[in-house]
Amino acid sequence: MKMKLFFYIFVLLSAFIIGRGAMADHEQPYNVNGIFPAVFVFGDSLVDTGNNNWFPTLAKGNMPQHGKNFEGGKATGRFCDGKIPSDILVEELGIKELLPPYLDPTLEAKDLITGVSFASAASGYDPQTGAFLPVLPLQKQLELFKEYIGKIKGIAGETRALEIVKESLYVVATGNNDIQLNPSSSLNPSYIDIMLNFASTFLQDLNKLGARKIGVAGVLAMGCLPVIRNTLGGIERNCVDSVNEKVYMFNNKLSTEINSLSNKFPDAKMVYIDVYNIMLDLLNNPTKYGYKITKNGCCAFLGRVDLLAYCPIACSNDYDYLFWDGYHFTERNYRIVVKQILQQHLQTFISSPNSP
Repeated sequence: MKMKLFFYIFVLLSAFIIGRGAMADHEQPYNVNGIFPAVFVFGDSLVDTGNNNWFPTLAKGNMPQHGKNFEGGKATGRFCDGKIPSDILVEELGIKELLPPYLDPTLEAKDLITGVSFASAASGYDPQTGAFLPVLPLQKQLELFKEYIGKIKGIAGETRALEIVKESLYVVATGNNDIQLNPSSSLNPSYIDIMLNFASTFLQDLNKLGARKIGVAGVLAMGCLPVIRNTLGGIERNCVDSVNEKVYMFNNKLSTEINSLSNKFPDAKMVYIDVYNIMLDLLNNPTKYGYKITKNGCCAFLGRVDLLAYCPIACSNDYDYLFWDGYHFTERNYRIVVKQILQQHLQTFISSPNSP
């Protein structure tokens, strides 16, 4: 009798432990047992978690409607109704709930050691992009990363600091403002090559500082952004092919350059992330993802006039919208995009540099 009772208790405990493990796997499907000690992000407003709040600039995402679905319902400097890709990435990887902006003076050692965002809204590969606002160009973001390394050495010691730098995941997401906001994009026929040169230099400099796992997002299908469709898309507000063709050309060159750099630095993993076609799939198949409105953002006067990245009035049914404003996506859509990227590329970063 005692043996039978012991057996039943053992079975129940085993089932409980297995069940708990399955629940944990479901809650954090991409948690790879701490293989990435930290995540570092460079780029523009798509990944700026609030750096622009901490210096004088016109490019701030702290209007009241931003953060509508964020914890506490407060604007944080994120150009979104809630979390943005930087946050969702660290959440999905099981590192932490939010990726803080590096310039936030309230950050503690525990915040720094697991990664930060250096991104700055309205910046680009070209240091002149957004300079009139002003913003933090990529080169300045890199300088802040150098400063960060010094801080981490003081917190964790030099050996551990260098391990964090080497083993962490890096994401670069920019180039959108170069094409949309920089006059040279329209005036200089060779501007795409200039952008590419800035991008290549930045990635090589990042590698010199110790980064080894770098994901580089291509430029979005800019011609399909609400702000472009409303101004250049005609009565039907169609996607603007001429803008998308320019983006497509740059993305092809960027992808080729990243492959070249991967060969040049065989101890590193540099991966091109195709967000252009992910975006087109969302636009062409909205019902597949549960969207009803794709031509304008939730933040739009009279439901039609999108004011780029500002949100004076927000809709009540943001769940139905692909876009939050004229330029940015909703948190719901960012989650779809980040999960697709992880499904496509996570294994590449986990595998050793010399593995296929």
